[in-house]
Amino acid sequence: MSKIKMTTPLVEMDGDEMTRILWGMIKEHLLLPFIDLKTEYYDLGLEYRNETDDQVTIDSANATKKYKVAVKCATITPNAARVKEYNLKKMWKSPNGTIRTMLDGTVFRAPIPVKGIEPCVKNWKKPITIARHAYGDVYENTEIKVPGPGKVELVYTATDGTETRELVHNYDGPGIAQGIHNVCGSIESFARSCFNYALDTKQDLWFATKDTISKKYDHTFKDIFQEIFDAEYKEKFDEAGIEYFYTLIDDAVARVMKSEGGYIWACKNYDGDVMSDMVSSAFGSLAMMTSVLVSPDGYYEYEAAHGTVQRHYYKHLKGEETSTNSVATIFAWTGALRKRGEIDGIKELQDFADKLEKACISTIESGKMTKDLALITTLEHPTVLNSEDFIKAIRTTLEGMLSL
Repeated sequence: MSKIKMTTPLVEMDGDEMTRILWGMIKEHLLLPFIDLKTEYYDLGLEYRNETDDQVTIDSANATKKYKVAVKCATITPNAARVKEYNLKKMWKSPNGTIRTMLDGTVFRAPIPVKGIEPCVKNWKKPITIARHAYGDVYENTEIKVPGPGKVELVYTATDGTETRELVHNYDGPGIAQGIHNVCGSIESFARSCFNYALDTKQDLWFATKDTISKKYDHTFKDIFQEIFDAEYKEKFDEAGIEYFYTLIDDAVARVMKSEGGYIWACKNYDGDVMSDMVSSAFGSLAMMTSVLVSPDGYYEYEAAHGTVQRHYYKHLKGEETSTNSVATIFAWTGALRKRGEIDGIKELQDFADKLEKACISTIESGKMTKDLALITTLEHPTVLNSEDFIKAIRTTLEGMLSL
């Protein structure tokens, strides 16, 4: 069988620790035997980021703007312990944060449903995709402890020096206060990313805030979404046969719990932080969660939703066997390959991505899986495979599909 040809490269962002090891295995066993793989390679491993003063991260984001589609391995965001462990020049920023800011993107995360790994919510039959607005709100707040009686005000000072003041609270005694913010440009980008992704995946889009209580802050989110939808997306949604639905956040939670899934749920920053963890946990495992950064300018960056699996990496360095789940990382590759195929009009690449995903799921459903899944599966007598043997088992399943 001849290899599938590519015309435009993917941006390949290599990473750290155990996921870096899996990255190489995935390419060796699941990609290179079947695809004439074209990538523009960037090493985002912590050591090379340190060597280049993190310039490699900036370069990889700029390359994504050029080629439109990237696939990223999990990376270390260093803390004080990592600075010492890797003898770093400084505590470098999160690569994900840098890339997200440069691409002005929204992160969409969705579980990978598999028979035998059952959701805790029995009526969830389809994945629920969480779209989190990863800017502002409580994550970029300013806080004070109020020591005693007095007042706290919000003050806006215009460039011409004029002031607008709003009383927050008159304190009779000690208390606390915080100021949070957002910017309309970021909310607009968030809205367009959500609408575009809904059209790409042909899923309904839900959005929820608490605009009945927050009549300026949350209501602005609601208004911006509605204005952009009416002006730019309503006809496209009608043609695609999908719906944009707005409701209050508490109503959305109640509806989600009673739904069967199969939609995108757009959330403000804090709501998205909480709900993405709830959804991933309820569906079974963070290692079975896809993640894609989508920019309103048409840039896509695919990655696994989990970290670098540090504990397994230390075992690997000692020569000990690991059973590390590679499914989310494989799905990062399939997502990027499918999008590359869509943009370049290469149906064979899209079909290959579909079959590789089906091979992953079929392998697990046949009872062959890594240890993390074996601990939670409802299948009887699962076969626990080590990291590489699991990938090899997926290859065997894939080869059977490709020969049909």
